[in-house]
Amino acid sequence: MQADPDERHARHRVEEVQGLYGTFTFSEHLLQQIWARREFNGSNLVTQEGRRVEVIHPGRWNLLGGPDFKDARIRFDQGPVQSGDVELHLHAAGWRQHGHATDAAYDRVLLHVVLFPEAAAPPAVAAGARPLPTLALLPHLHHALEEYAAESVIESLAGRPVPAIMARLRDLTPEALAGLLATRARERWQQKVRYAALRLDRLGWVAACHHGALEVLGYRFNRAPMLDVAARYPLAAWSRGGADLRLVYAAMGDRWTLHGVRPANHPWVRLQQYAAWVEARPDWPDLIDAAIQDLPHPSWATEARVARRTHRLADLRAHLAARICAGRVGGTRLDNLICDGWLPLAAAHTGWDLFGLWWHWWPGDQPPQLRRVLRELGVFAGAARPAAHGPLQGLMAEILALEGR
Repeated sequence: MQADPDERHARHRVEEVQGLYGTFTFSEHLLQQIWARREFNGSNLVTQEGRRVEVIHPGRWNLLGGPDFKDARIRFDQGPVQSGDVELHLHAAGWRQHGHATDAAYDRVLLHVVLFPEAAAPPAVAAGARPLPTLALLPHLHHALEEYAAESVIESLAGRPVPAIMARLRDLTPEALAGLLATRARERWQQKVRYAALRLDRLGWVAACHHGALEVLGYRFNRAPMLDVAARYPLAAWSRGGADLRLVYAAMGDRWTLHGVRPANHPWVRLQQYAAWVEARPDWPDLIDAAIQDLPHPSWATEARVARRTHRLADLRAHLAARICAGRVGGTRLDNLICDGWLPLAAAHTGWDLFGLWWHWWPGDQPPQLRRVLRELGVFAGAARPAAHGPLQGLMAEILALEGR
């Protein structure tokens, strides 16, 4: 069976999106990826027509012709579970533009999923003038569109060289390169703080910490189901011993991604790790709140080795691992917790600019290709210029910008 040319080129159908710090491209293929992984909050989905939607299963990703997802299981308005197909577009007009209403291949579509909500958009109509519910996914995403796009770029780097970025950055003077990385990293930092503030507004301090911790422990392939675990089982349930790990694990069923996941990152192992952490430190979000008051504020412009020595960041790292996590989380995953979770939340919580601390912190789990690029450019050079979180984030943002051009 030949792929429909229109469907085959879904990854090339893109939208120029205005982000916080300029435009970037967002592809329909990436929207399909988000749907397949269920990287959205599924607890309060409502179609543009006002119908409640529960996604029991998103369906099989169809890479040939026809609807994007086959044999999905959807429940509307708490009624019976229906089996059918799902079609995705960036905008509601995509259904009409691609002629799906008159194509028999789309007769089993139950739900039209779009990225952007558009109140004035004409409703999708299937064969026989059947009205088709339309769900706008943007309000339910866990992160900013820029973050999804950046993650997609990271995944695309796996196993391939990055000559385009090297050719561009080699032409810059060391001063210009440092300035570019700092500017891009600042954009990434401000974006993370902005979404940390939204999480705080929606959840409050304790729940925001709880959600952020489980999300980081699920990084990168099991973030979405870990966030659902956080929503279903709040921190109080864990601290009272009410979160039976067998039930927690079973609740996500086939949503767990196990293929290609290292044993240490297996979701069952990570759930056990979090349970041991909460058992030892049931009030760990309060401990973070108290620790914020003593955080140093190094200048990002200081050399990393100097900043780390002057502010005793290695001692702080060990203290946080012991005091907050009771030694249950360490290494690169602890660095992810600090940089992706705690510091943005702390900045949103206090209004303090913690960019310098975030910039100089250890990298955490970052693609090795990015480290190699910065080593080749001389940004990282052993103990004299150690690898740090900020420059890697800046490079990631610059690659995202290049991919979008």
